[in-house]
Amino acid sequence: MAETAVVELEDISRVYGEGEIAVRALDHVDLTIESGEFTAIMGPSGSGKSTAMNVIGCLDSPTSGNYRFCGVEVGTLTRDQRALLRRQYLGFVFQGYNLLPRTSALANVELPLIYKSVPRAERQLAALEALRKVGLEERAHHDPSELSGGQQQRVAIARALVSNPKVVLADEPTGNLDTKTSVEIIEMLQHLNRDEGLTIIMVTHEQDMADYAERLIWMVDGRIERDDRKPRAA
Repeated sequence: MAETAVVELEDISRVYGEGEIAVRALDHVDLTIESGEFTAIMGPSGSGKSTAMNVIGCLDSPTSGNYRFCGVEVGTLTRDQRALLRRQYLGFVFQGYNLLPRTSALANVELPLIYKSVPRAERQLAALEALRKVGLEERAHHDPSELSGGQQQRVAIARALVSNPKVVLADEPTGNLDTKTSVEIIEMLQHLNRDEGLTIIMVTHEQDMADYAERLIWMVDGRIERDDRKPRAA
């Protein structure tokens, strides 16, 4: 095992249903993602990319195979331990933002820290710092209805960052945004990856967004068909 590996999928399969109606969403997948990588996962509908994301995010369990996160065998963890892993080490960004309405940007970003029982003053400082990283500290007390789609996604990214996760999982993070705003969001993720060393795994159907990642994985029929890496800039 590589010392810097954060995600290791070894012979992972995920099958839904049984017999003739069984669907093999993941089919003997091997994948290692190193600390500090920005990886994009692409593929047609039904290719397995979302299932792979759900397995990595401990939102779903494989039917067979081994998944190690930072060297820990996830399959041996209890449900509560997997939930703890999600809270402590993973940040999530979704296409639909998933912000609480009629709740300030600051309060939305604080949520993961509330679940971790962080004292109020400490979590507010951490939330403000996360909003500063995405350029929205001046909007801390605005509700989602007072923010543009791009600003709402920045709040969602700040929420993912506030717990200092090992990995951020971004599921179609630009899917609801116009082209200009999409570029702003993806450049922000690229900046967080390059300048802060954040490990990012992103599912996208947009090739121009995937091009910002340093690694592109293309999935078809539950298998990895292609795995391309760009040389890192010096």
